[in-house]
Amino acid sequence: MNTDIIALLNELIETSKDGERGFMKAAEEVRHASVNDALLESAELCSRDARELQDLVSELGGRPKSDGSVAGALHRGWLGLKFAVGGRTDHAILADCEKDEDAAEKRFHDALEQDLPVDVNAVIERLYQGVAQDHDRIRALRDQYAPVKA
Repeated sequence: MNTDIIALLNELIETSKDGERGFMKAAEEVRHASVNDALLESAELCSRDARELQDLVSELGGRPKSDGSVAGALHRGWLGLKFAVGGRTDHAILADCEKDEDAAEKRFHDALEQDLPVDVNAVIERLYQGVAQDHDRIRALRDQYAPVKA
């Protein structure tokens, strides 16, 4: 049973590390300092979540992942290409970040659907709530930087 839990936690570590690196990449591309600050804050939240999950994996006797997923690296590469080609707006960058947060939120939600020990479930639930709050914050920021309709 521990191996299944450790595998699930390692998937969430990858999700958190992907989020951290994605937010860092997006922060490099935005124009407004307030958006940059918000994205760096989101990156730090993801980093903290990953560290907490890594500690939990270690406590369970497993070997925690230390990096994101291959898919996340490919996605960041694709975003880098989009940034380089197209002079993207802060709104467009935030929209991409929100889509990534949608996926992260779903992964944490799906993890909560598993039969987990109470202590593990409590950690995932708390982290899920943080991901959901961050998602809402990114969405509100995206809406704030939406293009003005003429």
